Amino acid sequence: MSRRRRNAIFAVCLLLLALLIWLDRSTIRHIWHRRPTSGEKAKAYDFEKYHGKTFTVVKVVDGDTIDIDVPDGSDNYTRIRLWGIDTPETKKPKTPVMYFGPEATEFTTKLALAKQVTVYLDKGNRTRGYYGRLLAYVQLPDRRFLNEVLVAEGFAYADLRFRHSLYYKYQNLQASAHRQKKGLWEKVTREQLPEWLQRKKPNLLLKK
Repeated sequence: MSRRRRNAIFAVCLLLLALLIWLDRSTIRHIWHRRPTSGEKAKAYDFEKYHGKTFTVVKVVDGDTIDIDVPDGSDNYTRIRLWGIDTPETKKPKTPVMYFGPEATEFTTKLALAKQVTVYLDKGNRTRGYYGRLLAYVQLPDRRFLNEVLVAEGFAYADLRFRHSLYYKYQNLQASAHRQKKGLWEKVTREQLPEWLQRKKPNLLLKK
C-alpha cells in the first residue's frame, strides 16, 4: 500500500472520529435520549429506563435532590427528587438557607456522592414532580434507602403533602426521630419548620 493511500485512510479515520465526538456532544445526541411527554407513555418510558437500574451519583444538589449519570431529555444527567421526604432548603431561589439544610446536604453527600445507587420508582404513582425531576427511592450500596436514612436520622422531614407507597412508614420514622431528638429534632423550633409542615402539623411538640 502506498504512503498516499495510507495517509488518505488515516485522514478518513480521523474525520469519522471527529464526527462521532461531535454527534455525542451535539443536540442530535439528546434526540436519541428524548423521552415522551404524554401521560402513560412517559411513565412507562421512565419505568423502563430507570426502575431497578443502577447508576452513579455525580452531584448532590441538596439533601433531597441528586443527579445520576444518565441523560434525561436535553440534560446530560437525570435529576432525582427523593420520594416522600423534604430536607431543609439550601438552594431554593428567594428562600434563605433553612435550619439544618447544610447538614442535610453534607449527610447526603457523604452517603451518596460518587456511589453506585439503584433507583426504584413508585408503582401506581407518578414518576415526575412539578419541575420534571424524577421521583424515586434510592438504594445505597449497603442496601439501605437514602430516603429512609435521612428521615430516620433526623436530616429530613417525612413529606406529608403527597401520598406514596411508604407514606405511613416515613411518618413512623419521623415520629421515632422526633422522640429521640435525632438530628434537626434536637433543637429545631416551630418557626424553623417548612411552611407546609407548620400548617400540616399544628400540634407538633417542638421547642419554643
